[in-house]
Amino acid sequence: MRATKFEFEQRFWIISLLFALAFGLYTVDQTNSAVALLLWIAPAVDPDKGQGLFWLRMIFGCGALLVFLAAALRTWATAYLRADVVHDASQHSEALVADGPYRYVRNPLYLANLPLAAGVGVLASRLGWVTLMTGMLLFCYRLILREEAGLLETQDQSYRDYLKAVPRLWPALTPRLPAGAGKPRWGQAIAGEMFFWLQGVAVLSFAVTLNFKLMWVVFASSFVVYFAAVSILKKRAAQSIPKA
Repeated sequence: MRATKFEFEQRFWIISLLFALAFGLYTVDQTNSAVALLLWIAPAVDPDKGQGLFWLRMIFGCGALLVFLAAALRTWATAYLRADVVHDASQHSEALVADGPYRYVRNPLYLANLPLAAGVGVLASRLGWVTLMTGMLLFCYRLILREEAGLLETQDQSYRDYLKAVPRLWPALTPRLPAGAGKPRWGQAIAGEMFFWLQGVAVLSFAVTLNFKLMWVVFASSFVVYFAAVSILKKRAAQSIPKA
């Protein structure tokens, strides 16, 4: 059930393909998920005119808020875990981080992927939204199982205690562990997660303008920023390692 080494190393591209599949399902289902939601709530409303258009923009705006929520949670988690670790293809099990959001939930980064999928998914079709949410949940769960197995091997009893104290994916309302000595590094976290902030900007731009071309330009720019930021962060991390 847990993800393979290949899946973990290629998780960014697999998730990207999942989004591509979700949007590609417009070839099967031409009804946008936000339009379907509006018509389900108010069947008499015309989504192309007046009040219907206003509420449709609001639904897209709520989608953008979900993406910004995901970006904020990821940034908080990355501030403690470090961007070069978060975006490294290799699995890191040499240390256990139990500060910041990790006091409330064991996998805040994977948790954040769910509102991300829900928020971006409002731009997909009905079938696309369901496929995206289902695929994201299943894939993240499999990645979690792989990471847990690795941490159990390296951290043993300390991680077993952490497993008992902190929930896997549904966050606790109050911290399950006392605050540790870990200090957040916000600059590198914001840079490392700028990709997700720009995803929110893309959805918000569509909510405001209903301009597909502008939205796709912002989506494309988020990939450029992602690869540039991750490359710089990894180089800085490598330079900070003392030479023998």
